[in-house]
Amino acid sequence: MLLGATLLSAVTTGLHPIDGLVVMLYLIGITIMGVWMGRRLTGLDDFFMPRKFGKGMMMMHAFGTGTASDQAVTVSSATFRTGLSGIWYQWLWLFVTPFYWLIAPIFRRFRAITTADVYELRYDQSVAILFAIVGIASMCIKIGLMLKGAGALVYAGTGGLIDADIAIIALTLMFVIYGTAGGLGAAIVTDYIQGILTIAFSFMLLPFILLEVGGMKGVRETISNDAMLSLVAPGKISWFFIVMMSFQALVGIVAQPFIMGVCAAGKTEWEGRVGIVGGNLIKRLCTAAWSITAIAAVAWYIQNGNAPSQLDTESLKRTADGIYGEVAYTFLPRLAPGLLGLFLAALLAGVMSSCDSFMISSAALFTENIYKPLRTEVSNRHCIWVGRLASVVVVAGGVAFAFWVPSVVKALEIWFMIAPMMGLVFWIGLFWRRMTVAGAWATTLTGFAAWWVSTQPWFIQWLKGIPAAESLRLLWTEGQIPVVYLPWQILFYSVVASMIGILVSLVTPAVDPMKLKRFYQLSRTPVQAGEKVLQPCTVPRETPTIDRRMLLTVGGLEIPVPSRTSVIGFAIIWLMVGGIIGAYVWVVS
Repeated sequence: MLLGATLLSAVTTGLHPIDGLVVMLYLIGITIMGVWMGRRLTGLDDFFMPRKFGKGMMMMHAFGTGTASDQAVTVSSATFRTGLSGIWYQWLWLFVTPFYWLIAPIFRRFRAITTADVYELRYDQSVAILFAIVGIASMCIKIGLMLKGAGALVYAGTGGLIDADIAIIALTLMFVIYGTAGGLGAAIVTDYIQGILTIAFSFMLLPFILLEVGGMKGVRETISNDAMLSLVAPGKISWFFIVMMSFQALVGIVAQPFIMGVCAAGKTEWEGRVGIVGGNLIKRLCTAAWSITAIAAVAWYIQNGNAPSQLDTESLKRTADGIYGEVAYTFLPRLAPGLLGLFLAALLAGVMSSCDSFMISSAALFTENIYKPLRTEVSNRHCIWVGRLASVVVVAGGVAFAFWVPSVVKALEIWFMIAPMMGLVFWIGLFWRRMTVAGAWATTLTGFAAWWVSTQPWFIQWLKGIPAAESLRLLWTEGQIPVVYLPWQILFYSVVASMIGILVSLVTPAVDPMKLKRFYQLSRTPVQAGEKVLQPCTVPRETPTIDRRMLLTVGGLEIPVPSRTSVIGFAIIWLMVGGIIGAYVWVVS
């Protein structure tokens, strides 16, 4: 109702009626579909972890969950400020994509409902609760980040006819309605449709803006600053920045609450592998489209007598966050009525397809790993309603964050720091049997403490006094305020947290050997076609367990010999990554 009234007002003040109709039809249709999926729920597994989808659905689920309009805003905003190097705000995950081929089967093999179940399986319930708290906080921030970006795009894309705050609230109401009704199954089904619209959204503006500025030749002739046309800028985004942020992405992805659904909602681990890799490769192509659209928008902005350097800090921030939507509002209505509406519908699709999955993942964490251990004698129906209530609370936290955070780029940087604290615990525990419960707690808490220390003025002042501070580029200036250069910040808290966690593990009691046996047995036992999981984190009786050969075993460290499928797939995906980079460089050069 809120968005309907807002659209009606927008139509009467300047938005074409057909554009408003397109958006309304999309919103009504997607909501009805989600509610209809809710009628098919029979238990908690249906709501939180259906395990029944094929490759196509899983691919679009992975794409839809990981892709939203806030990312287009982030890339275009960073590109407007720094040039083509702004693509790395999303291409940070590009070099991580081949590793998804290896990660996906591991998560499917755990036969878990939530990622926190894996932490409980490896450590104990206290670590699972810690993960649940950190994960829910992370998803609140991520939802807020996406809503912030969507609000900026809607405002700019309608020429200011729809207020950003109203857009945030309206979007929230829509995905909460169908997401809480239908659970993860509804999210996956709607992601299929919304994923197609998001791809359309990503490429829709590109040919029109390029035609306007004279193609990439016109872009290069208009933008005189060579740094703006470089993938590695002399400023913030250096090779060191790219390497460390990629490392951060790899460490953190396994601790994202939604990773379980993206990897494990398929029928077998093969669906999970194809889904997450395929979906993310599509996203890398969409990211390239956002980047080229954004650099063309910079040229268009300059050709119209403007220059980003002439803007003050606050004006630059607003203009950068809104440039993608401004281009849409300027060009699409010239071509045909309804195109701007399709753009807005695709924008909404991108946000809703991600927010619904994050909401359900957070609700699953609260219900399965915090609420149920406290209330053991409750029905599945009761737990579903608890999950729905938790969904609303998580989203409310996300909305509050969206209204608080000053910019989309800042929101991304905050969110990016959270998951790796628990990701270190997962990776160390996966390959080192000696990692203990106390070590897991020490790693996580030390990571957050080291992050906090790295932001304090006294620490920054101490770094200034180091003789090699300037040559090593330990510090970076943001708005005339010195901060620790982000790659060094990541290296600092990652190393400190890991070392403390390992040291604590060496002096504290080891995890029960039988518990470890179950964990490693699950992680190394492939899922069979038609396998039914009756008890989470348990190998079904009919599934044969496998003892994997080890590539390396020393001091509790265990690295299995990878399968032929893993090696071949990993190599092929690296070739695909190289092909995407090569094609992008060819287009922009």
